[in-house]
Amino acid sequence: MKLQGSCQCGAVSFSLESRTPYPYMRCYCSVCRKTDGGGGYAINLMGEAASLDVHDDTGAKRSFRAVIDGQESVAERHFCSRCGTSLWLWDPRWPELIHPLASAIDTPLPRPPETVHIMLEYKPSWVEVPEGPGHIHFQRYPELSIEDWHKSHGLFET
Repeated sequence: MKLQGSCQCGAVSFSLESRTPYPYMRCYCSVCRKTDGGGGYAINLMGEAASLDVHDDTGAKRSFRAVIDGQESVAERHFCSRCGTSLWLWDPRWPELIHPLASAIDTPLPRPPETVHIMLEYKPSWVEVPEGPGHIHFQRYPELSIEDWHKSHGLFET
């Protein structure tokens, strides 16, 4: 599925191909919450890095590396320096992947059959996490990767 995304002010837009377009996983870690906002969590998708096409005529796209447990992460978090919109994450340990934020995607995304809540150990007390059918909880990371989750639900696009 081709995904189109942009920042809030329109300075940066991008597109990429994704075989895993279901926004099913909500991350509550402090880095995602503080840099990506939204409900106390962030939702990452997965796309093919080779297909990433960025339009940024103003030079607004910037990146930074979050500090995690006192150490700078190798992952680059890309954002618009004009409006602050978080756009995507790229990690050199998996150079073939781009992880766009679902909140930056303009393409209508398919509704996931369930929601996986991760990094709940770091959730602030004011955030209410939905419970019940269709909600799966993990204190840290689940065993299934984004690709594996899509495959296990018959949602991996070929």
